[in-house]
Amino acid sequence: MSSFRLTDAFTPEEIRAFNTKSDLAGWWAVGGTWALIAATFAAMAIWPNPGTIVLGLIILGGRQLALSILMHEAAHYSLFRTRTLNDSIGQWLCARPVWGDVARYRKHHIQHHSHTSSDLDPDLCLVAPFPTTRASLRRKFLRDLSGYTAAKRVLGLFLMDIGALTYTVSGGARLIPRNGRPWTAYASEGIRNMAPLLITNGILAGVLAATGNGLLYLVWLGAYFTTYSLFIRIRALAEHACTEMSDHPLRNTRTTKAGPIARLTVAPLHVNYHLEHHLMPSAPWFHLPRMHKVLRGRQATPPAPTYGAVLRLVTAKAA
Repeated sequence: MSSFRLTDAFTPEEIRAFNTKSDLAGWWAVGGTWALIAATFAAMAIWPNPGTIVLGLIILGGRQLALSILMHEAAHYSLFRTRTLNDSIGQWLCARPVWGDVARYRKHHIQHHSHTSSDLDPDLCLVAPFPTTRASLRRKFLRDLSGYTAAKRVLGLFLMDIGALTYTVSGGARLIPRNGRPWTAYASEGIRNMAPLLITNGILAGVLAATGNGLLYLVWLGAYFTTYSLFIRIRALAEHACTEMSDHPLRNTRTTKAGPIARLTVAPLHVNYHLEHHLMPSAPWFHLPRMHKVLRGRQATPPAPTYGAVLRLVTAKAA
């Protein structure tokens, strides 16, 4: 077991400061994410051409990931100061539009933090095959951009929502024995779990239709089936792939340097500061850069690699 303690990295005063939540920052993050989504739809509506559609697929995929990250913040009770706002806003404005669920995600995700990089880590399957070859990673990226990865994800989410599979956001879902359960029970559970998804996406599609741009909802779906899958994969690789298999929080995850393009796509809302997040999971997203600066100033962590450097590292296996 690691003997590392949080006070080995930060003073008690710093810990209290980094744990301070802010409703203003929470609304800024949620509002800013939806504002960029709205601006992207507006740009595609004003300048409808292949270039803006491709740009829309990229930006919307990044903002769908941002909504997932906001769900993650709400699951840690760090998006807002109160549990009520974390559960309500995190659910309806962040999780549900991208087929997420704050409560079920919270239960799953706490196991990841409790058992990081161990055999009990539910997210271990996301990084276990690495390092791999460049050809293998290219095939994974192709599956992401072709929609194959999303099709598997959608099928899994559907089966989880109707109660046929155990819930997970990574892998390892298990079939739940039927044990005489009537088919109507599957239907009722599915309606209960999927209704918020249909409501939030129905509102989005309805707003677009009301402005005469209903077909642009297809770009939202297209991003969910392509770029969103790709960005999820790259983000996951950067966080834990090819790190030390131990319980030491300074060595079993990493922080990655993110430029403007990365922040727009694979690293929204400072999610690239993953080492800092694991050190203090209750710290809100907006404190993470400062935490990183403090750690680097004390030479507690090495310089953060770029996403390109991480991708080279995870493809270091010879063909």
